[in-house]
Amino acid sequence: MKYLPLIALTVAISACAAQPPAGVQSVGQSQQPPKAVATCIAQKWADSSQQQVVAQDTMANDQAMDVYVPGQQPPNGAAAVVRPSYSGPGSWVGFRANGAAGSDATSSISACL
Repeated sequence: MKYLPLIALTVAISACAAQPPAGVQSVGQSQQPPKAVATCIAQKWADSSQQQVVAQDTMANDQAMDVYVPGQQPPNGAAAVVRPSYSGPGSWVGFRANGAAGSDATSSISACL
């Protein structure tokens, strides 16, 4: 009985960790690691826009990355949000719009999944 509060806290933290970040629309899953998916998205956006694309590590060793839409800047710009998969290997990918057009961006993201 004395471990019940610790177990409840562990369950609550685990449930929060499995949630997508606030304000991020889920786009899909990939079997590729986060760095490979983020690199693909950045390359597609740079090629189509002929503009610089900013990619930012949000976890050590490229385990999670934000790839900003061309013309957007960290920390609050529109971005693809690439995280380790919440269930199994691979990556979970979402899109944080923050006022940017989402349809073109999400179609490029989907091509990298």
